[in-house]
Amino acid sequence: MKKITQDAGRKALGEFAPDFAHYNDDILFGENWNNGDIDHKTRCIITVVALMSSGITDSSLKYHLENAKKAGVTKKEIAAVVTHVGFYAGWPKAWAVFNMAKEVWAEENAAGEMAAHENSMIFPIGAPNDGFKQYFSGRSYLAPVSREQVGIFNVTFEPGCRNNWHIHRASKGGGQILVCVAGRGWYREWGKEAVEMKPGDVVNIPAGVKHWHGAARNSWFSHLAIEVPGENCSNEWLEPVASEEYDKLP
Repeated sequence: MKKITQDAGRKALGEFAPDFAHYNDDILFGENWNNGDIDHKTRCIITVVALMSSGITDSSLKYHLENAKKAGVTKKEIAAVVTHVGFYAGWPKAWAVFNMAKEVWAEENAAGEMAAHENSMIFPIGAPNDGFKQYFSGRSYLAPVSREQVGIFNVTFEPGCRNNWHIHRASKGGGQILVCVAGRGWYREWGKEAVEMKPGDVVNIPAGVKHWHGAARNSWFSHLAIEVPGENCSNEWLEPVASEEYDKLP
């Protein structure tokens, strides 16, 4: 394991309390944390337990929760640890630690939900949709399915993500067809009620119609976007969907 080093003590207290800074950086972290009699992951868990038992739920606890995650402690493991210690150290302390741990392990939770969503459909999620991210509220992903004859793309939205109002322009033909393949989302045309989309639902969007589509607040959402052939086709991106409007949807 890479040697653990620390300079927080000297940065914060090097002039005011140099001895304390020395003990913190050189003894506590420099020697104790590098002692091989306890593996690093176990030492991280013990430290979290000690801080929780002492009622310390400030930035130092978050630091050590982050250390535990880096050491390989999973969301399930930290949940089991905090629950177990809660019986002995106090239930309110467990609540306080869980509130902080949820933030630290948020990415792992999101990654797990994303993987489950991808496993629920036959199409891949693809890569982050960085080329169009300025037109989306939230993260989206794009996976080309077909680029020949008719363009078909699998577009995936994280919960709460939607694209801006936009219009598919064409002098003849054009437009788009959406086919929901996983999750739950919404489609809305200007001046009309939003239409819920679930797997198997299809929406035909003529050229010239102002609209938006995206995920429900609590669900991932994927749809095939099928480009309808036409002449002089282009997309006109408009304003974002107002939060007040979107938040009214279930």
